[in-house]
Amino acid sequence: MKIGMIGLGIMGKPMAKNLLKAGYELTVFDLNAETVAEVVACGAKSAPSGIAAAAGAELVLTMLPNSPHVKSVMLGDEGVGQAMDKGATFIDMSSINPMASREIAAELEKLGVEMLDAPVSGGEPKAIDGTLSFMVGGKQEVFDRYHEVLCTMGSSVVLCGDIGAGNVTKLCNQIVVAVNIAAVSEALMLGQKAGVKPDAIYQAIRGGLAGSTVMDAKAPMMMDRNFKPGFRIDLHIKDLNNVLDTAKAVDSPMLLTNQVMEMMKVLHSDGKGIYDHSAICQFYEKLTNMDIQR
Repeated sequence: MKIGMIGLGIMGKPMAKNLLKAGYELTVFDLNAETVAEVVACGAKSAPSGIAAAAGAELVLTMLPNSPHVKSVMLGDEGVGQAMDKGATFIDMSSINPMASREIAAELEKLGVEMLDAPVSGGEPKAIDGTLSFMVGGKQEVFDRYHEVLCTMGSSVVLCGDIGAGNVTKLCNQIVVAVNIAAVSEALMLGQKAGVKPDAIYQAIRGGLAGSTVMDAKAPMMMDRNFKPGFRIDLHIKDLNNVLDTAKAVDSPMLLTNQVMEMMKVLHSDGKGIYDHSAICQFYEKLTNMDIQR
């Protein structure tokens, strides 16, 4: 199967490498020439543009920052959608506004191109391991046709509903992750100020009801002062903006999400938007003038 892929960032690059390991014929495009060269060294072909990457491909994949980027790439004046063959399929693995997914799908349908929205969760480590969780929206028959492709990059691939349902589910995921990180930060800070070491708290509660994948991934980073981005605060702000826009459209209350969003915006203002979202703990550290330590 010939696949074109556009977007080789923190997530896209390892995902592309896993496609190559699985034996797919892959042509890639990204503005970062160094990243493209790294993926080409693993067996991909390089294209000078998104249109060139999509030319003749049965499947086109994108992994881009946000809704405007995906809409521009697919529907712009030199949109990739125009270059795709009738009967080809587009899978957007970006995390974008579900309304944008539906708009893009409607325009591509006019061109005879099918679409799935398939955002992921798991961050860079799971992108590297090929154990991402895919939340997919679209037609059952299209999902079935490309399920195996997604399984080369993820260990969980779930069809959540019609087009846009993948990104609705991803927004729900991002609420749970953000609030969980904030709760872990708040708890560890309370424990430390009350005289109990954060690592002791973490080890004691991680096996009980309070334990979570988020806690296991982020609490050690907080205690080790390791904020190298697996998923940047600025990207989580982007996702929560999409959450709040969607919530407004359907009149759903967002009390906790709004609170965590304000924390992240403070960190962005402090120049920490490029840090991993585990750095939410630094909001509490700023208030207490105390770092969370093992």
